[in-house]
Amino acid sequence: MTASAVLLKDYRAPAFLIDQVELRFELGETGTRVSSRLQLRRQDSAIDALHLHGEQLELLGLTLDDKPLPAHRYQVTADTLTLFDPPAQFTLGVETLIHPELNTALEGLYKSSGNFCTQCEPEGFRKITYYLDRPDVMARFTTTVVAERERYPMLLSNGNPVERGELADGRHWVRWEDPFPKPSYLFALVAGDLGCVRDQFVTRSGRTVALEIYTEHDKVDQCAHAMASLKKAMRWDEERFGLEYDLDIYMIVAVSDFNMGAMENKGLNVFNTKFVLARPDTATDADFLGIESVIAHEYFHNWTGNRVTCRDWFQLSLKEGLTVFRDQEFSADMNSAAVARIDDVRNLRALQFPQDAGPLAHPVRPESYIEINNFYTVTVYEKGAEVVRMYQTLLGREGFRKGMDLYFQRHDGQAVTCEDFCAAMADANGRDLSQFMRWYRQAGTPTLKARGEYDAAQRRYTLHLAQSCPPTPEAADKEPFLIPVAVGLLDRDGSELPLRLSDETAATGARVLELTQAEQSFVFEDVPAAPVPSLLRGFSAPVKLVCDYSDEELLFLAAHDSDTFNRWEAAQQLGVRAVLQLLAVRAEGHAWSLPSTLAELFARLLADDSTDPALLEQMLTLPSEAYLAEQMAVIDVDGLFAAREFLRKGLALHHRAAFNALVERLAVHGAYSLDGEAIGRRALRNRCLDYLASLESALVHTMLSRQLESADNMTEQLAAITLIAHGEHPARLAALESFYTRWQREALVVDKWFTLQATSKRADTLKHVCTLLQHPAFNLRNPNKVRALVGAFCNNNAVRFHAADGSGYAFLVERIVELDPLNPQIAARLLGALTRWRQYDAGRQALMRGALERILDLRGLSPDVFEIASKALAG
Repeated sequence: MTASAVLLKDYRAPAFLIDQVELRFELGETGTRVSSRLQLRRQDSAIDALHLHGEQLELLGLTLDDKPLPAHRYQVTADTLTLFDPPAQFTLGVETLIHPELNTALEGLYKSSGNFCTQCEPEGFRKITYYLDRPDVMARFTTTVVAERERYPMLLSNGNPVERGELADGRHWVRWEDPFPKPSYLFALVAGDLGCVRDQFVTRSGRTVALEIYTEHDKVDQCAHAMASLKKAMRWDEERFGLEYDLDIYMIVAVSDFNMGAMENKGLNVFNTKFVLARPDTATDADFLGIESVIAHEYFHNWTGNRVTCRDWFQLSLKEGLTVFRDQEFSADMNSAAVARIDDVRNLRALQFPQDAGPLAHPVRPESYIEINNFYTVTVYEKGAEVVRMYQTLLGREGFRKGMDLYFQRHDGQAVTCEDFCAAMADANGRDLSQFMRWYRQAGTPTLKARGEYDAAQRRYTLHLAQSCPPTPEAADKEPFLIPVAVGLLDRDGSELPLRLSDETAATGARVLELTQAEQSFVFEDVPAAPVPSLLRGFSAPVKLVCDYSDEELLFLAAHDSDTFNRWEAAQQLGVRAVLQLLAVRAEGHAWSLPSTLAELFARLLADDSTDPALLEQMLTLPSEAYLAEQMAVIDVDGLFAAREFLRKGLALHHRAAFNALVERLAVHGAYSLDGEAIGRRALRNRCLDYLASLESALVHTMLSRQLESADNMTEQLAAITLIAHGEHPARLAALESFYTRWQREALVVDKWFTLQATSKRADTLKHVCTLLQHPAFNLRNPNKVRALVGAFCNNNAVRFHAADGSGYAFLVERIVELDPLNPQIAARLLGALTRWRQYDAGRQALMRGALERILDLRGLSPDVFEIASKALAG
């Protein structure tokens, strides 16, 4: 196929605007009639035609100012409705017929599991009716939903319910009015027979807001945590940013068939069940924390995305990166700030850094796209959040708040750009941030090189910093970024040294240096002895830090740094060095032995009873295979897996007694608790069990069986069944079958069951995954099931997916062939596993390239998959 790109430089303001929209939906089992009345006005007098977007629509009627429009006044194509020479201001009536019951792509209005639901971001509204389906056209919506009462007692849409009634034929209707202008991507409709959990929230100004969470009737007992999370998010946003909710009602609907995690439609958020439903026996600690974060994220969009939205889709990070940052800050305040930051950075490094280094690298604000669905990426979201965090690092929390206040003051009710956000930050703080905009325009992960130099005679420490950024598809040469580098200097006792730069008169504590040139040096005076630098504290910029620390200095930082992120980072770097050292030793033909530095690190950590258990668990976790792969010019899949497993087993043997003692000491007695200390204790205990499980001893097998049988919570159950399934436990198959039998009616637990099997490193995993495709619980049309089984295998099981015979690649091609006609979005996301083919050895390169070529040869290939495959091959 051929597909043309949409370019940022081609943006033009809309020639027409829509002020008011009246929608009427008559929902049916074999078709739905949609009537719309659009109040339009011309904005550009030079344009003599109105082009409306529309896809997969059957046009039933068209009126202009309530009069039928003659056929010669309009033209319909596969994706547009064009009106010729419309007046300067008019009302357009459009009636269409659509088929939600046949919509497997889950875009626009679709029917699934007996309910009607919408997903309109980014361009799904055009599959509902003809419209100016672009984010810079903001209108006030009134929506009337009509359906059979018995089948669909709940009729929901955006805004506030203003009227309802009954019809003689057994149908009923509800009219919703949204008083705030919004783009069409924020439209939502849900109709079904759903249970509801109700609560309320009193805002700081004294208004009472009704809160409602809808889900299947037998799942309402799993909504309490989501409701509590929503109320915490509403209060936090008032206290932290002064932002109050603006409607009379806030609704969440949890659906099982959904392409995304959740969607922030104004007043009616549609969520994947994964991010709403939770009970201690069905959801892990990570699930509870994830729900809290995503509930907050979508609520925070009410201001950063809804009240102020994007001018065009190139500005997507304006709402997503900003809102991810806000939910990260919320999570840090609600839970362990140290662990929250570590999790953020681990995710960034495992997912976004590889994207920045591959053929799909793109700036936080892309310059072009073929299919906008493909730019809902970790670069837009997670790197975008790091860019927003850098504003706060540079300006301070108070300065950042001033910038946010000015942003809302200037742009409430508008569709704006990344430049507008930057200007608000700059103007509110009297700063020139023009160089900072390079973070939006330039792709790639910068490398930050640091070198320290101490002059004992002058009591002077000089920190030399240099930045560079590798070429990426959009540009070979990069201009220097403005990089905030948070630093501290430690004396040999681990105490923080006061810092005074050469042009300063008074010393202060740790500070943020601003690197603006390719190379700069910062001179600190009155330094009594050679310090150990603590660099990039809190991961103050999304860069790769290169500093020639000795092993002893890393051990020192892991033990003494007051910055908890850098304590963890020092432990991670020792783990990276240990793995790479083993690979070098093997290349020289020598036998492996446990690196003494890593053994010493673990001895210190395991003897430490003063560190927060949640942080200690993070420090005891070896670097992931994904992060380790980023340290290699050519990824050695088998070598990385073998070296990491050697270290896991070697550390378990070396510290068996300490691991066993911690397992016993951390055993939880009493009822399940979700407080931070309990979460940390469970995490640390399960980490110790993970090491001990590598020994495959009868004692550990017994410990795992007991935990699986006696645990009153899914966190401990899932840890046990995963270690049983991944190892040589004698009851492995029976345990897997028993686990499924127990939880087969809980779809989200079944998803975990699929994933733990798909991520097993056992040699027969692919064969087993292929068998699971035929399991009654698997459904190719359900995105959660596809992600849980196929996605987990291809993205989270490197050693088996990248099997040297190419069987993993062939498996993925088969799934793309099946999925692309059903759901192109999900198919395209799966294809990401093949995009970095150039980073592997010659044999795997040829196999991966061949898989991509086979995909491109498919007839009727969607733009979603075509864009990913073609860019991967060209990169």
